[in-house]
Amino acid sequence: MPCKVAAFYQFAALPDFRELRDPLRALCAGLGLKGSVLLAHEGINGTLAGSAAAVGELVNALGNGELFGGRLDHLELKFSTASAMPFQRLKVRLKKEIVTLGDRETDPTRQVGIYVDPADWNELIAAPDTLLIDTRNAFEVAMGTFEGAVDPGIRSFGQFKAFAARHLDPGKHRKVAMFCTGGIRCEKASSYLLSRGFAEVYHLKGGILKYLEGTPQSQSRWRGECFVFDEPVALGHGLRERGRGPDCDE
Repeated sequence: MPCKVAAFYQFAALPDFRELRDPLRALCAGLGLKGSVLLAHEGINGTLAGSAAAVGELVNALGNGELFGGRLDHLELKFSTASAMPFQRLKVRLKKEIVTLGDRETDPTRQVGIYVDPADWNELIAAPDTLLIDTRNAFEVAMGTFEGAVDPGIRSFGQFKAFAARHLDPGKHRKVAMFCTGGIRCEKASSYLLSRGFAEVYHLKGGILKYLEGTPQSQSRWRGECFVFDEPVALGHGLRERGRGPDCDE
C-alpha cells in the first residue's frame, strides 16, 4: 500500500519541549505513523510516513491542536508519496538543536535570510554576483546538486562553521544563496552568516524538495537526484521515488 510522507519543521520557541515528547509520541503511534521527530527549545523537525488520513490528522494536530497551542503556525511542510513504508520504526527524540550547528549566537527565531520561492530561484542563482552554496553533506551533494553550486565538502552540518571561516568573507561575498533538502539547514546557515556580518543572504524556501515538486524538468537547474529519509531512498523531479521498503500497512 502506498504511503504519504510528510517532511516538516519550524523554528519556534518551545521551552517545554521535554514535556511535549510523550504526548507527541502517543499521537503519532496512535495514528500508525513511522519515522522520526526531533524536539528542542528552538523548534521541531520531522519526517513521518503513513496513510494519507493519518498524515492529515497529524498535520492538523500540530498546527491547530492543543499540544503546541498555536506555536507551530508557520510549519514548513512538504508531502511526497512512497510506494512502501520508508521507515522501520517511530522515534521522537529530544535534542539541543533540531539541526545541529553548535553556535549559540545563531538564532533562527530572531533572524534568518531572505526566503526565495522555488519559482524565483533560477533567476537568483543565474545572477553572476550570486555565490551559490550547497549546505548538505558530501554524500548528498554527490547524488545531485544545482548547477554551479559550491560543495563545502563537509561530513555533517556542524562543519559548516569551519567551511565559512575558511572560504567565506562578508566583505567579498556580498550576495550568498544557500539550499538544502527541506530548507532547515540552509535557514539555520543563513542565520549564522547574518550573525557573522554577511549583508545579503538568501535561502531556498522549502528546499530542494519543494523545488523538485513544482519545477518542470525542462526548466530545472537541478542535476541528479535528492537523497531523503533514513533509508536508501532518493527522489527526482516531481518527487518520483527511487527505492522501496515494506508496505505501509505491514
